[in-house]
Amino acid sequence: MARMFGTDGVRGVAGTELTIELAMKLGQAGAYVLTKEKSHRPTIIVGCDTRISGGMLANALIAGICSVGANAIYAGVVPTPAVAYLTRKHKVDAGVVISASHNPMEFNGIKFFNGEGYKLSDQLEDEIEALIRNDMDDVVFPIGTGIGKVKYRFDMCDEYIEFEKKTVPIDLSGLKIVVDCAEGASSYTSVKTLKDLGADLIAIHTNPDGTNINANCGSTHMDELRARVVSEHAAVGIAFDGDADRMLAVDENGKLVDGDEIMAICGNFLKQKGKLKKDTIVVTVMTNLGFSIMGKEQGIHIEKTKVGDRYVLENMRENGYNLGGEQSGHVIFLDDNTTGDGLLSALHLLQVMVETKKPLSELANIMEVLPQALVNAKVPNHKKESYMEYSEIAEAIQALEEKFEGEGRVLIRPSGTEPLVRVMIEGKDQRVIDEEAHKLAELITKVML
Repeated sequence: MARMFGTDGVRGVAGTELTIELAMKLGQAGAYVLTKEKSHRPTIIVGCDTRISGGMLANALIAGICSVGANAIYAGVVPTPAVAYLTRKHKVDAGVVISASHNPMEFNGIKFFNGEGYKLSDQLEDEIEALIRNDMDDVVFPIGTGIGKVKYRFDMCDEYIEFEKKTVPIDLSGLKIVVDCAEGASSYTSVKTLKDLGADLIAIHTNPDGTNINANCGSTHMDELRARVVSEHAAVGIAFDGDADRMLAVDENGKLVDGDEIMAICGNFLKQKGKLKKDTIVVTVMTNLGFSIMGKEQGIHIEKTKVGDRYVLENMRENGYNLGGEQSGHVIFLDDNTTGDGLLSALHLLQVMVETKKPLSELANIMEVLPQALVNAKVPNHKKESYMEYSEIAEAIQALEEKFEGEGRVLIRPSGTEPLVRVMIEGKDQRVIDEEAHKLAELITKVML
């Protein structure tokens, strides 16, 4: 039986895969497992992104939380990193976010934070899953005064805004910024924060209607932002995803600045200030080879983990590092927050621009991005882990690895959150690697469907 939890919580199409019944059970089991050692009545903060299914799933989840005797605070639409921060600030027992991040609107997800604001370990997720599969066996459900209460606190997002402004207190006066909020959770928080700090702000995709989240906008669709930055003669463009835990940028010429480049820029700035712990940045195996070259040139140690910001975070916590992330724009500034925080990343990047007085294009020159092709192969979700069991696919991968050996690399991996196998090839010739990546992705889809 496939594991219920992926690399970023439980995800699926809302209403069929992620049902209200499952949401309620996750509320029950999650609240029970995360608070069973507590001697007091536990409290859990719940937030969601702008998807139409968010309210439905939030109500089911909160019902589950209250049914095992825990209290719930519903914060409404807030970014994922806001829930992590608020969980710590208010010293509650756990936090839950209902979001499917950058995925299309029909998907949704449920992910938990512990009382310290960190994503759960595999062990705790397995414990929650086991309880659900055993139909909450041996759990005693309270009645009467033992049932939990719900409190509605839609003002909590303002607490997050104040935290962001105090954490990176920069003056953005005179800086023209275009921000793309992906019709998502950052539509209020990022706009107010940047305006409060004095930015000359042009905000796009800030009218979520429940169905337009991530639709041809945000950090997964950058073309409109790139064009707008150029036409508005802006200094920088900032793009968030649906739940605002990731951020990508656009320089003044309309060129994409990805997570690798953002970490290179901010990491070197922190190093010069003596604030990059152990002169190390933690990244994943998907990170561009140019990043490792940058590290050698700048005297920065590059630590690599498997794909997923949770694994980056685990490495950072175990080894005492304070900067890490992914090419996709999940960047963790661990001295400030316990998870990827798109707005925080934007503020740190803008701080480098303001203090160095350099345009983003010049700052991004600190690393050379080697040509890279990333193509998704659509496959049945239950088969995505077993792609190497198909001899035709295994032989094609081996042939590609031999072809690019010494001049690039081939990385194939199943998505942790979607029914996809991701094909990534790095090499010297963009046309060749694009062609080979598409050929292999088409083969994987054809063989596995």
